[in-house]
Amino acid sequence: MLEVIKKLRSQDLHTVCEEAHCPNLVECFSKKTATFLIMGKACTRNCRFCAVESGEPEAIEGEEPANIAKIANELDLKYVVITSVTRDDLSDGGATHFCNVVSRLKEILNPPMVEVLVPDFKGDENCAFKIVLAGVDVFAHNLETVPRLYKVVRPQADFKRSLALLWAVKEKFPHIITKTGIMVGLGEKEEELMELFLKVNEVCCDILTIGQYLAPSQYHYPVNRFYSPEEFEELKSMALEAGIKVVYSGPFIRSSFNAYEVAKTLVC
Repeated sequence: MLEVIKKLRSQDLHTVCEEAHCPNLVECFSKKTATFLIMGKACTRNCRFCAVESGEPEAIEGEEPANIAKIANELDLKYVVITSVTRDDLSDGGATHFCNVVSRLKEILNPPMVEVLVPDFKGDENCAFKIVLAGVDVFAHNLETVPRLYKVVRPQADFKRSLALLWAVKEKFPHIITKTGIMVGLGEKEEELMELFLKVNEVCCDILTIGQYLAPSQYHYPVNRFYSPEEFEELKSMALEAGIKVVYSGPFIRSSFNAYEVAKTLVC
């Protein structure tokens, strides 16, 4: 774990593992894996569930793609997840920078599989297409919660827009693994979750992760309820019944946790 942190600091790199206070940080770092957070630490949106800070966006660091590739090469990573803060201030939402990072990773001697976890790019499908063409193996975009809660939990996002982005990528690149994640405990109802599962299957999304929402602080959206491990198994059964190929469900599951192991189940 200390080796990963030391190398990240040496290149001034950030991980969503740290910024979002992920409960799996120690386990992932101990396995020499991390989800890189690109384009700075400040997000242009202010979702009420998220620990990542919002504020004035930082300038794009031109050396970031090369630095991430260097770390991936030194640690001999087999699987790399790249995500970002939302950058609504940029004309392409940062899609070009995503491409640069993916391309550099694919240029190293033993290139890893690459998963991207992207923002919604305000619904611009071409931004997503450009990133996939850079060499992505798994394309992920999180729905986070049921449509009814968007107005209070993530008011600057739109459920239909996010769902359409997942479908656009799968329709244009059917060979690409697509993935989404949700949190429970925000006040959703069982029937709303089942409807969400059906919609995820309708857009042919391959992987769904389901985890417990944990409020990062007293100032964030409050936890409505805590689900038991048995209830997470029930949710998994519901999602599989809806037709989703792979469902990873549990209290501490996050969208990038054990991402390599989950993706391998779909790689021939």
